[in-house]
Amino acid sequence: MASKYKGYTGKMLDINLTTGKIGTYEISDRDRERFIGGRFLTTKILWDELAAGIDPLSPDNIMIVMTSPLTGTGAPSSSRFDISAKSPLTGAIGHSNSGGNFGMHLKRAGWDGIIIRGKSDHPVYIDIVDDKVQILDATKFWGLNTEEAQHAIGEKNAAKLVIGPAGENLVKYSIIACQDRAHGRSGMGAVMGSKNLKALVTRGTKKIELYDPEGFKKTIRKWIKMLKGHPATGDMAPKYGTSGFLISLSKHHALPTKNFSSGTYKDAIMLTGQTLAETRLVKNAGCMSCPIRCARVVNINGREVKGPEYEILCLLGSNLLINDMDAIIQWNYELDLLGIDSISVGTVMGFAAELQEKGLWNSEVVFGKKDNISQILRSIAYREGVGNDMAEGVRYMSEKYGGKEFAPQVKGMELAAYEPRGAVGHGLGYATANRGACHLDGGYMIYFEATGPATLDPYHYRSKPGFTILDQNLLAAISAGGNCLFTSWTFLPGILFKIPNSRIASWITTRVLTYSWITIDLLLGLPPSLLAIHLPMLPHPKALTQATGMKMHFGKFLQMGARGYTMEKLYNLREGFTAKDDTLPKRFTDEEQIPGNKKSKVPLGKMLPKYYSIRGWDQNGVPTAKTLKKLDLEDIRI
Repeated sequence: MASKYKGYTGKMLDINLTTGKIGTYEISDRDRERFIGGRFLTTKILWDELAAGIDPLSPDNIMIVMTSPLTGTGAPSSSRFDISAKSPLTGAIGHSNSGGNFGMHLKRAGWDGIIIRGKSDHPVYIDIVDDKVQILDATKFWGLNTEEAQHAIGEKNAAKLVIGPAGENLVKYSIIACQDRAHGRSGMGAVMGSKNLKALVTRGTKKIELYDPEGFKKTIRKWIKMLKGHPATGDMAPKYGTSGFLISLSKHHALPTKNFSSGTYKDAIMLTGQTLAETRLVKNAGCMSCPIRCARVVNINGREVKGPEYEILCLLGSNLLINDMDAIIQWNYELDLLGIDSISVGTVMGFAAELQEKGLWNSEVVFGKKDNISQILRSIAYREGVGNDMAEGVRYMSEKYGGKEFAPQVKGMELAAYEPRGAVGHGLGYATANRGACHLDGGYMIYFEATGPATLDPYHYRSKPGFTILDQNLLAAISAGGNCLFTSWTFLPGILFKIPNSRIASWITTRVLTYSWITIDLLLGLPPSLLAIHLPMLPHPKALTQATGMKMHFGKFLQMGARGYTMEKLYNLREGFTAKDDTLPKRFTDEEQIPGNKKSKVPLGKMLPKYYSIRGWDQNGVPTAKTLKKLDLEDIRI
């Protein structure tokens, strides 16, 4: 089972909770070469191990905790690790990434990952100390919130993954917590709860071997210096966190307001990262090994806790017409304790409020009303009253109560906090993201359309398919390698951050970028050998080469992203998803966001055929035999 490549431990745990059997799982070096790690390698394992059509909450589903070759190596922002399974929220591929410390400690214990099968007949937790692995009773811990569980289970200095009440009660968008970080999307907490698994605990003493340790150290030093010196990662993110661009989104009509019925909020300034920094911020924090330090620390009742990210400030703020930052800070803390994804729940609440407003369902959620929010969040976690339906997600609610045309979801996953009619490429990303309406899986096109230093024309649909694919492939490859996606922000030169100060320069830059789409389309069609270069602003491939010994360059890195993305697509196709699922609710495709502005809706029908064509998928969104051969996926058959 050992690998010829460094950066990996070469060992993977295989644990069956039904039988109590603890063994190992074989991964070939060919699959390591093709899928690297993280979400891509887990997708291949899910493909191999799961039969099509299984119930995600049955013992037949498996949950995989997977590291990447850069995890724990000291590379910047590389504490990331992935948790994957068939998603109970969507029925599609489910994966979630976090910067907690569990992945680093798991590798120090000598394991690249863990496969968890079956279901225990009582609550348990898994304890891993180097080669000693035990399944231990967790009955007395069942019912604890995520903070209490991390304090109570295992040794104090160990790394821990835990679920809260929402995971135990199978809320379809429940999280798995590690420190104050959350594996938030896809409902991995519900999968863990369905197995009666309360926690995983690990600690270890082993060192990670690198292929070229001296070269790796030099690359890492330069990389950290670049991140600290770049305006995005060295200035704006540390100062204002992820909500630093909230006011910009409102100005660009991309801030979800009143259940995504508008993209502009009159009180946006009250929810920004700038306001948070000036009035509530206690200090910065961040994931292990991360020089960016974008996390916020705030004070609640005399205690320092994790502060809110952009998504919750928007989705429980402008999206509910609530401008009270202190209330949102409190809800953010409560959601973490309960173990609920703040993105999905914010979108669920916005949809419930519109159902209430239209008289379709007495959801108890009212736009602008905040005094019952904490109660409703708790009712979701414990599946009580109206919370039982909300725990199922927006798709379920729209099927039961109506409102499908304004239900913000794709493939069953709730939209993240960006209004796609203000950035149509971002809308294309939502529609085509394999795990559902995810801004990160979708390619985070909003950075190129609204929040970045130099933006594309947000309504120019011809330019968006190629740019979206480029972003999706690059971000997915970065994630599979083991880095935070914020490390991609240095891909745009720092000098561009001076351009917004000049209207003329901004106008010129926008047009040059927008009409460079022909070059992007051509680049995506080139063979990797013609892109065998290392880009200074994208050190990820070079670091992977020095860590593992694999020959990795920009061209292969892009191809790896395309391969993994296509592998995820194949998984969804096998589960019955079709081109009809690569869509958006009618609110975004048929209704003008800005009255009288015909461009202010997502022209998905014009973008999708070109998107499929560039990817080498047929008109039904199915990868062709030629594409599978090109991507070295000929062994995958639906």
